[in-house]
Amino acid sequence: MKTARTQVNLMNVPIRPLFSSLRRNPTGAVLVALQVAITLAVMINAAWIVAQRLEKLERPTGIDTRDTFEIGIVGSSRKFNVAQAESEDLAYLRGLPGVAAATVVNGILLTENGGDTDLSRDPGTNGPVVGANFLTVDDQALNTLDVPLIAGRNFRADEIRPLTKGKQTPPSEVIVTQSLARTLFPHGSALGRIIYNGDSNPLTVIGITRDFMGPQVGAPAYNTVLLPTMPGQAGLYALLVRTRPGMRDTVMREAKQHIGTAHRFGITGFSTPLAKAERQMHAGDRNTAILLTTVTALMLAVCCLGVFGLTTFNVGSRRRQIGTRRALGASKRDIVAHFMMEGALILSGGAFLGSILALVVGNWLTVHYALPRLDLVYLLGGVLALWIVGLLAAWQPARRAADVPPSVATRTV
Repeated sequence: MKTARTQVNLMNVPIRPLFSSLRRNPTGAVLVALQVAITLAVMINAAWIVAQRLEKLERPTGIDTRDTFEIGIVGSSRKFNVAQAESEDLAYLRGLPGVAAATVVNGILLTENGGDTDLSRDPGTNGPVVGANFLTVDDQALNTLDVPLIAGRNFRADEIRPLTKGKQTPPSEVIVTQSLARTLFPHGSALGRIIYNGDSNPLTVIGITRDFMGPQVGAPAYNTVLLPTMPGQAGLYALLVRTRPGMRDTVMREAKQHIGTAHRFGITGFSTPLAKAERQMHAGDRNTAILLTTVTALMLAVCCLGVFGLTTFNVGSRRRQIGTRRALGASKRDIVAHFMMEGALILSGGAFLGSILALVVGNWLTVHYALPRLDLVYLLGGVLALWIVGLLAAWQPARRAADVPPSVATRTV
């Protein structure tokens, strides 16, 4: 026995009877269309935000996070001699057999614990200002960070400003990352050029490094500037240590124990592997992506249930009409096409409203949260995906409608 395959051609379905059917029960169609619109607006913008978060998760830090850690030292008394403690700690760390390099910095890399500044090509506020996260370091910073220079030179030991009481002498040389150099001087090399910080101090760019992430205080991730100044004016500093492969945990335990007891008026504030700091830096983006994906999937599922439920209700309430059409010669294919086209009309109306709402919401997010402007590819992809999934949700009830026999038209009960 051969089974005939049902082939549906929606283009051959007359439109006027469809609108007549929808006008008989407009409430359900309007509610489902609004549900489609809201789902589409949320889905498109959520997908765009998730894409931004995933892009951030995939960005390399540019530094050796696996074998690097930081230890923070805080003075517990005014008698704490920060400059002497820094010197002793660096000498101790650089003498350990498992240490590849060590330096002293003012913040914790890959966290919001640090400093940022405004840089410009002109003194004062006359020119465009570029935000940058900064690290105060000594001449061993690049070796500790394991970041190569791509132009210029490193700091010399005599260029490092020592920690002194009162106001420190501002540095006159800086090293910047490649991204920061391009932002400051988009049409030429930054090497040897003069830039100014927020206090209008002139700074000569003596070196440009490969991009890496310093403290993530507020400036773009790779906008990092190194200042040749020993930190500690506030009575605290951080030791950045890169160990030989596989020795990070051993060296960190030994260093923490020694430094914690070496200073009479200083205490160990924290000890953090940079791998842990990297995971914590990405935790917010990862959780946001998971949350938005889950919420969007649930909204899409509810929307499909709405389309399925409306089509099922329409089939159930029109069984006698369906039977009449079958008795007058309508094929199963015609019945399926009718209900599929009804679903397509509702989805199209909801998609139109949802597209407008998605653009409005996307523009609001751009203005208030500095997100990139919504890519229209996501809009088109979202409309197509929701339209296809919605039609699939209407397919099964439409198939059941086609199974209604012509005899239903003559039943009285």
